[in-house]
Amino acid sequence: MGVVLPVKRLGVAKSRLRGAVDAVPHERLALALAQDTVAAAVACPYVAEVLAVTDDPTVADALAALGARIAPDLPGAGLNAAFAYGASLLPGRPVAALAADLPALRPEELAAALRDATARSYVADAPGTGTVLLTAPVGVPLEPRFGPGSAAAHRRSGALPLPGDWPTLRRDVDTAADLAAATRLGLGPHTGAVASVQC
Repeated sequence: MGVVLPVKRLGVAKSRLRGAVDAVPHERLALALAQDTVAAAVACPYVAEVLAVTDDPTVADALAALGARIAPDLPGAGLNAAFAYGASLLPGRPVAALAADLPALRPEELAAALRDATARSYVADAPGTGTVLLTAPVGVPLEPRFGPGSAAAHRRSGALPLPGDWPTLRRDVDTAADLAAATRLGLGPHTGAVASVQC
């Protein structure tokens, strides 16, 4: 399966997380989240390719070093357009749209979700309102509807919810409280190194 991860320019990424870790530049934390997500996806046996859609050269270099293919965000029209564009660059294989802020993600949990995704499917985040993963089989449009209330939007669009108990997959990070919850699950090495730095 091909996995698509859009990543914003670091200066505007994860704005609600700004200041969550003392003495660490916000851009460094935002990059670490994406690095740990990509590292877990690359290590997943169900993933043939990870495609990062980004216009940030620092993000591009860091994620390419982890094994991701990089594509510029040519649509420049927001998250859903970036997901759809990335999916269009992966023809002939199933596609998964993955949130780029899953610093505790374990490859085996992602593998379990992808194995269960035999139709257009989604995995809701820990609160149940957002989406961390959306999949589409070959020949089925991805039709991403990420954003506020995306779990319900994906369900209304015909995507099937995947009910597995995958705590590290469902734990995206938008706030300091989310980061604390991810820390309890066990952070990946990049975010772990950043989160351990305190005044």
